[in-house]
Amino acid sequence: MSALSSNPQSSLVKKKGASVPRSITQLETAEKYRWNRENYSITRRRFDIWRFVLSLLFRFWRNGKKWSYQGGFTEEKLAARRKIQAVWIRENLLNLGPTFIKVGQLFSTRADLFPVEYVEELSKLQDEVPAFTYEQVSKIIEKDLGKSLSKLFRNFDPVPIAAASLGQVHKAKLHSGEEVVVKVQRPGLKQLFTIDLAILKKIAYYFQNHPRWGKGRDWIGIYEECCKILWQETDYLNEGQNADTFRRNFRGENWVKVPRVYWRYTSPRVLTLEYLPGIKISHYEGLEAAGLDRKLLAKLGAKAYLCQLLNDGFFHADPHPGNIAVDTDGSLIFYDFGMMGRINTNVREKLMDTLFGIAQKDGDRVVSSLVALGALSPTDDMGPVRRSVQFMLDNFMDKPFEEQSIAEISDDLYEIAYDQPFRFPATFTFVMRAFSTLEGVGKGLDPNFNFMEVAQPFALDLVADMDGNTSNSIIDEITRQATKVSNTALSLPRRIDDTIEKLDRGDIRLRVRSVESDRLLRRLGMMQMATNYSVFLSALVICGTLLFINGYIKIGVVVILLGLVPGWAFIRLLRRINRLDNMF
Repeated sequence: MSALSSNPQSSLVKKKGASVPRSITQLETAEKYRWNRENYSITRRRFDIWRFVLSLLFRFWRNGKKWSYQGGFTEEKLAARRKIQAVWIRENLLNLGPTFIKVGQLFSTRADLFPVEYVEELSKLQDEVPAFTYEQVSKIIEKDLGKSLSKLFRNFDPVPIAAASLGQVHKAKLHSGEEVVVKVQRPGLKQLFTIDLAILKKIAYYFQNHPRWGKGRDWIGIYEECCKILWQETDYLNEGQNADTFRRNFRGENWVKVPRVYWRYTSPRVLTLEYLPGIKISHYEGLEAAGLDRKLLAKLGAKAYLCQLLNDGFFHADPHPGNIAVDTDGSLIFYDFGMMGRINTNVREKLMDTLFGIAQKDGDRVVSSLVALGALSPTDDMGPVRRSVQFMLDNFMDKPFEEQSIAEISDDLYEIAYDQPFRFPATFTFVMRAFSTLEGVGKGLDPNFNFMEVAQPFALDLVADMDGNTSNSIIDEITRQATKVSNTALSLPRRIDDTIEKLDRGDIRLRVRSVESDRLLRRLGMMQMATNYSVFLSALVICGTLLFINGYIKIGVVVILLGLVPGWAFIRLLRRINRLDNMF
């Protein structure tokens, strides 16, 4: 649920950028999307999805063909083309409906998988979908809760105050007089998810087995992550439990408020919550009009998230401005608990190991701790990972801790991660996106805000709390290093025996790369292609000549013109061979 405007004159409320449709707008926009029609067939659905996927694959294929760029290939032209394609992808995901809107929003966190142009555009993906009718709303509520709407509520506003891809929110009043908001799931959503996810599974298998796009990417794992997150978001009982857990974690803090769940009026498709209106945290004029301290709010937002992450291990995975509001007393109100993240209880020790590795600029230690933390997925060859992390430590970590920017660090991290043989799991990307989002919110509230300044005391506490104080932590670190050295020495004979045994069994594979051999093999392949082109060209020239001799002038001209294609390719290939020879 998005932050609800405290202004009674406001005619629309935003949820993830979605404007609340009025009754006329509902009718005008309902026909815009095929998936929203009652007579929308499964066959047509499959056709629409595969048409989009095949068009997307063609665009990906064309990006790698240098001849498709007018005036020659440059990195600037590739980036410009990707920007145009990113807009096209966003618009098509929106037209394909709820499943693809949510998948696009999830992919907007995966800058380690997709070019930055796509990620930036997908981050703008909004739930601009039509609301469903009041009749459908009442039917779902009455079916799930087993009573008529009039028996359940004293008043129920038929016009939704917020609408999104998965459901919409209506304001109501219980017979006890308490004001509530009722979140109702979009009809037919689970059936749509079932169809779409079955198709997406086939697409994931295609990408997994692709010789280029599948290299170093676990598309099946990414698909399973998306499935898990999507199905969790469709279960409103799970969302209600998340809200209760989140509220309990902040029960000792009076500066955080969470709507209470009314379980008697809740089902897997209906969620009834306490009505807690507030001023949207990005509505700066409203905050100032209410006399609230924007600098303090920026710090409270960062503090709230650090408490979630480091103290509770249970955090809001989507803390965008639409999901955070401010009460008139200055406390923060959180909404929408469908997407939450969890971190294991032993995360403190692993985080400390990462901090020590960063402080010492030890790439090996940082990689090992990140693998243990679940921030990196181990691969057969971790060499590129270590080199990338070491490069980042050597080049991007020169500033003091409190002067670092989360957004800059995550951008640098994703830039070196893109197109490398490793990926970040969902939890890590959710954390990084949430940090970047909150830093952006904080800078909007206070231009001088620095997220790392707020995080510094938490980092110091994290180090000091390992044994009660910092000095003990340093002693622990020395002890840990000594233990590590002794363990390595003691295990060395066993590791040598294991290596010899693997060599005897043939389980060890040695990969040797010779630059000279690679060059010769590439030249050989090009020469073979040149031979093919020359044979094809000769055949066309001979055919054209014979046609001329026998009086078939027009057909002969066509054949000769066709010969220009392999001829042009032959010349280009000879130039590439010449350039390759000049490089060595």
